[in-house]
Amino acid sequence: MNNIETAIAIFIPIAIILLGFLGGLILEKRLTKICHKISANPKLEPYTILLKSFQGIIVIWMTVAGIALALPLIKLPNTLNVLAEKILMSVFLISATLLVSRLAVSFIRIYSNRNESTIPLTSLFEYLTKVLIFTIGFLILIQSLGIKITALVAALGAGSLSIGLAFQGTLTNLISGVNIIVSGKIRPGDYIELKSGEEGYVVDVELKYTEIKNIFNNTIVIPNSQLINSSFKNYTLHEKEMLLPILVGVSYDSDLAQVEEITLSVAKKIMKTVEGGVPEYEPFLRYEKFEYFSINFTVYLQVQEYYDQLVVRHEFIKTLYQTYQLEGIKMPFPLKDSYLLEKS
Repeated sequence: MNNIETAIAIFIPIAIILLGFLGGLILEKRLTKICHKISANPKLEPYTILLKSFQGIIVIWMTVAGIALALPLIKLPNTLNVLAEKILMSVFLISATLLVSRLAVSFIRIYSNRNESTIPLTSLFEYLTKVLIFTIGFLILIQSLGIKITALVAALGAGSLSIGLAFQGTLTNLISGVNIIVSGKIRPGDYIELKSGEEGYVVDVELKYTEIKNIFNNTIVIPNSQLINSSFKNYTLHEKEMLLPILVGVSYDSDLAQVEEITLSVAKKIMKTVEGGVPEYEPFLRYEKFEYFSINFTVYLQVQEYYDQLVVRHEFIKTLYQTYQLEGIKMPFPLKDSYLLEKS
């Protein structure tokens, strides 16, 4: 009987722990299926993001609950029992902190996607959010373990000066990155051009660098401090649509009224048929000056974003040239006299 009782005493705690672990796995799989079902509906996408925050956490919590229920059935020395309880508490608090950080980032992502006027979610902002939450979680953890926080805070305060000097460059870029995000002058997806010549779409603002990608699909990495201290153009800060001016010249014997009518008809056609143009936009042109060989004017088109100007400009110039040829409108080019120098 003693052997049977011993086996039962060992089997029951193990069974409780395994049930907790298996129950967590079952709930995890159920949660994954729910996420797949509602992810097909765009309106329910925010709920998918929130539910995914619980992945991995449920198994930990169910396992911790199983061990906590099994501990009273295991006759451990008081010291080991207290140690096991502290370990379980630590695991629970760490997992809870991880869950809170995931939920916080998810809420910020959902809110920033819905409201463009808010601070965008970048890697740096996500990093700072997690650091804040994990710092609070760490303080709660050590307090629950009976360690006094005041001594730790005093030690960190004393070493903060030397840490700041050692990581001066990193801190400068970090603070610059925070200024970039808070100011809202540069956001992921914006097309910017620096005074030094670098240009491209902003991909992310990280801890030390801002990452942009140009139209050739090359990644450019710029230190945050350099970006915040230099002048730059943001082509999409207030709106993505932008005016596209194209310079054209016609010969002096052209009928300018006819040139204007034909050019605008081509421009309207391009706006309505070429992807990247703004169909409802009304193009216009303005004659500017008399050049040596031509009368110059500028045609003003509208594109949906910076990158669209490449296609719209290409199609407009090609179509306009073909139309001018059909209508007999000449586009002159500079003539230069050639001289043949004889050897003496």
